[in-house]
Amino acid sequence: MAAQPVWQDPVPLSLDTAPVPEYGSGSLADLLPTLVAGQEVPGFTAAIPELTPADRNCVFLIDGLGWEQIKAHPDEAPFLHSLLPTSRGGTGRPLTAGFPSTTATSLASVGTGLPPGEHGLPGYTARNPETGELMNQLRWKPWTAPKVWQPYPTVFQLADAAGVHTAQVSAPTFEQTPLTKVALSGGSFLGRLSGEDRMDVAAQRLAAGDRSLVYTYYSEVDGKGHRFGIDSDAWRGQLMYVDGLARRLAEQLPPRSALYITADHGMIDIPFDEQSRIDFDEDWELSAGVALLGGEGRARHVYAVPGARADVLAVWREVLGEQFWVASRDEAIAAGWFGPTVDERVYGRIGDVVAAAHDDVIITASVNEPHESAMAGVHGSLTPVEQLVPLLEVRS
Repeated sequence: MAAQPVWQDPVPLSLDTAPVPEYGSGSLADLLPTLVAGQEVPGFTAAIPELTPADRNCVFLIDGLGWEQIKAHPDEAPFLHSLLPTSRGGTGRPLTAGFPSTTATSLASVGTGLPPGEHGLPGYTARNPETGELMNQLRWKPWTAPKVWQPYPTVFQLADAAGVHTAQVSAPTFEQTPLTKVALSGGSFLGRLSGEDRMDVAAQRLAAGDRSLVYTYYSEVDGKGHRFGIDSDAWRGQLMYVDGLARRLAEQLPPRSALYITADHGMIDIPFDEQSRIDFDEDWELSAGVALLGGEGRARHVYAVPGARADVLAVWREVLGEQFWVASRDEAIAAGWFGPTVDERVYGRIGDVVAAAHDDVIITASVNEPHESAMAGVHGSLTPVEQLVPLLEVRS
């Protein structure tokens, strides 16, 4: 008679297996400090040792275009793909975004030169410990005093004060947003509607100073990815378009310039089925003892009702532990997910439980997050497809 299989409880993923961003040597937060250190702005050191200083630096950030997406699409992005060997100072290696790998967090890391645990934008939504409400850090709702939420100066502000010609070239609607104020302000903001105009103006502003720092941005690769997925004609069309924009900018670089093409995160498509999309609003086990659900589908901040923290952690680990890295707040901080240190004002913004997706799965919230729950392409976690971003380089 054959032996009967012995049932074993599922074994949660070990937190030791979660890839930690390269804070301090190869993350988005290290980029601008390295560039302005090479321009002799006081108070900065070159954190990314592979980069060579330039008098004029331009950063073109393409929202949602991760390293893995460029590698996988040589036909749609021939120019960007040809630059892969130049990444990270000619090493052919990517940077890491930081955790969570999401726009508000990453743009704050880029602009302040600080990891999330210091700048304090630790996700798409996070609890405000002062009010107990969820704060959407991309849309800045409910309103929160920007300088209280993120008090550090931006690298742009410090470079501008040191005499570097500094400018941001982006969509006009971003000029007065709180996220721009706390993350990307300093020097001149030039609003331009078309991508072509942004590339042309960025090149002009780069030439306007002997030492220049120019930032420009394009959002619709991310927009089409969220709506249609990265396996869609709409997304591939945007990739082809932005490849042309990058080439246009590269061909206009003034002398003594370095162009760096990067991104805030990658993206992954998640199937529309019950196994891949776990609905928190319909799951009594996951919602028991939870006061607020923050973050986003691939990177959740879970805030427990008083006294329920240990129980919520145990249940989330039992139910999701084979598909997600599930950590307590202190475990996630100790593992370095949010950077080497976490400021006291930021500590309570991080969930009592933090869940980062390992598998191709998300935690939706169909009632409270209908728009986000309907997205085809998503991001936020620690996996390479979300974390790894390019640092492609063109020099003149």
